Amino acid sequence: MSATATWHERRLTGSIGLELRDLDLRGLDDAGIAAFRQSLVENHVLVVRGQTLSHDDQIAFGRRFGELDTHPFVDGSTVYPEVIEIVTEPDDRANFGGGWHTDVTFLEKPDLGSILYAVELPAFGGDTLFANQHAAYDALSDIMKGMLEGLTATHSAGRQYGAGGQSTKSKTMSTKNVELASRVVEHPVVRTHPESGRKGLYVNPAFTVKIKGMRPDESDALLGFLYRHAVHEAFTCRVQWQPGTLVMWDNRSVQHYALHDYAGQRRHVRRITVQGDVPV
Repeated sequence: MSATATWHERRLTGSIGLELRDLDLRGLDDAGIAAFRQSLVENHVLVVRGQTLSHDDQIAFGRRFGELDTHPFVDGSTVYPEVIEIVTEPDDRANFGGGWHTDVTFLEKPDLGSILYAVELPAFGGDTLFANQHAAYDALSDIMKGMLEGLTATHSAGRQYGAGGQSTKSKTMSTKNVELASRVVEHPVVRTHPESGRKGLYVNPAFTVKIKGMRPDESDALLGFLYRHAVHEAFTCRVQWQPGTLVMWDNRSVQHYALHDYAGQRRHVRRITVQGDVPV
């Protein structure tokens, strides 16, 4: 760890998550970014407190990990197209990110990771849950692991971003390209992490459609089991936001769930994502 990467750490749970304190993300040199990235791969979710980041600061930090992505179905900021301003107003009952999911698995190259920064928070609520998909895979029986090996699933944005989709109902953001949401891509049911080499489950209820080659009832039964198993309490952590908190998660190894338990209050967070690669 470099001199600019000396921070204090606190584990969130035994399975996932690390909180970092006494760290200014704007001051990390290349060695510090390398240490941060290694910690992300090992802990899957990093929570950094006490930041004061402008849009440019957040974008510059994200670009240390790769090219930034723009969402195909959600409008970014007019000034910063890579940034999605997730603003939940007091009367908005829908929820961007509600329900367990892995970001944009409907893309051929889903994002490497997401970086969320808290701008304005409700007095209570609005926590985010995360689930370690390596731990979920490791906990399966050898027989189940053998059955999943080599299986492929199809993914689509249709249920969320197609006409009448769940995510189109929220006033949190402006959606677009609904006619393209029904397109499908294929990914392995078990993904190998490109940096750690660990295997993890790679299906999620928001975007996975079916397991290729199975009858619908067979696919539904197996996916239903995997969805429940993947988010078992033993594999999860819960992040409570504070003003100036930045959270980065490894989209290749986690699912997450944004809770909306703060009705009547306003919440504003800024989201950027780093481009990823083809899952194998």
